[in-house]
Amino acid sequence: MNKLKVYNTLTAKKEIFTPINKDIVTMYVCGPTVYGEPHLGHARPAITFDILFRYLIFSGHKVRYVRNITDVGHLLNDADEGEDKIGKKAKSLHLEPMEVAHFYTKKYHESMISLNVKSPSIEPTATGHIIEQINMIQKIIDNGYAYESNGSVYFDVITYNKDYDYGMLSKRKIEDLIGNNRDLDGQSDKKNSVDFALWKKASTEHIMRWDSPWGQGFPGWHIECSTMSCKYLGHKFDIHGGGMDLVFPHHEAEIAQCYAANQTQSATYWMHNNMITIAGQKMGKSLGNFITLSEFFSGSHKKLDKPYSPMVIRFFLLQAHYRSTIDFSNNALQASEKGLIKMFNAFHTIDKLPSSLDSDIDVSILSDKCYNALNDDFNTPIVLAHLFEAVKFINSAYEGRLHITEKDTGLLKILFTDFLIHIFGLKELNISNESNDSELNNMLQLLIDTRQHAKENQNWDISDMIRTQLEELGFIIKDTKDGATWERKK
Repeated sequence: MNKLKVYNTLTAKKEIFTPINKDIVTMYVCGPTVYGEPHLGHARPAITFDILFRYLIFSGHKVRYVRNITDVGHLLNDADEGEDKIGKKAKSLHLEPMEVAHFYTKKYHESMISLNVKSPSIEPTATGHIIEQINMIQKIIDNGYAYESNGSVYFDVITYNKDYDYGMLSKRKIEDLIGNNRDLDGQSDKKNSVDFALWKKASTEHIMRWDSPWGQGFPGWHIECSTMSCKYLGHKFDIHGGGMDLVFPHHEAEIAQCYAANQTQSATYWMHNNMITIAGQKMGKSLGNFITLSEFFSGSHKKLDKPYSPMVIRFFLLQAHYRSTIDFSNNALQASEKGLIKMFNAFHTIDKLPSSLDSDIDVSILSDKCYNALNDDFNTPIVLAHLFEAVKFINSAYEGRLHITEKDTGLLKILFTDFLIHIFGLKELNISNESNDSELNNMLQLLIDTRQHAKENQNWDISDMIRTQLEELGFIIKDTKDGATWERKK
């Protein structure tokens, strides 16, 4: 069996994974900014690094996995100026920011449980580490790589680049960055347009604010992850993960901050999953083309033909390499559903296989192929291809067209258990419930359409009666500009 290799964005090549400490693997992954419903784009990094987490544990490693919650400092458009994403949501809903953060953190956790994503070892929040962030910022200032300006603190990229390489992760050159970043209105506090905020002075309308040596303000988005990763994993740790969209500026800034504060590279291996697209366009909140996970599970989004089980979503994502884009379509999800059912049907058939004195297949070779594919930078689609090859063997043996010994039958059982259950974290679909959910969705949609017809004809009594009775049955109807949707009461 080959040794585990991972693609390191920092070196742009696959490298044999060698942990700093043989007794424990340390891993940090950027978690969600909790200002809205979790969507399919959130599922991909969660599942990608869940597979990594599971495989390291399966391989006998102790793992300290830290995944943060961003609940302050992430401004609109990932910028240094403007509104906080959570603050803006709170204002629109007339809520406190921490009400919004708590609500959507809960939603995220519920979705992760549905997707069978294991809980990380530690899940710190940015607001819970303000003091630590202020201390790290002060270290960067003391070391000469940041400056205070009008109550804000900025990282001095030009000065830093004289000693280190700003752009080592994203492969960008400082000259190009300077040329592409003209000074904008509101950036006059910076020495250079490429500098980024470590601490921002809070404007009068900014809700979330803390006292600091530089006045009342709030931390920059990038410093949060540097602070929390160093606090729980040390100045040097094994793996830093996240979506490919975080390579620049977020992860580039993290590397710079850690060098500036601690004079050392933080993570050895930088791993990034690629994006999910719809019709070739990245899925995300900012583009308005995202489908929430609850909409996938209920089938309530207009782009969905039916509800999809969380396990179908998980299986769908495993069918593409984590560094490749994957394009959403109903056809792809329905094919994933059929494939998952087929896989588990074969898994159960293993126990029914007749034994022979000789085998027409060598399961140990098939097993090595699966492990070698996984050890080759987590090539899950190749693993699945080998498992589907095994499905053919199982079905042929069950039909008497192929011979297999009791020993090889046992090895097949171990192979499927290890990969489907322990490493890939898949669960069997409840076909009856899936069918019932589909029928329920159709019936509810019929009632919603009837209610809409009543509203268009100003028959408010009928419209209100349908809504009231559905709520009594445990379903919430929400009217949107694109039409009404439904969801179960929590």
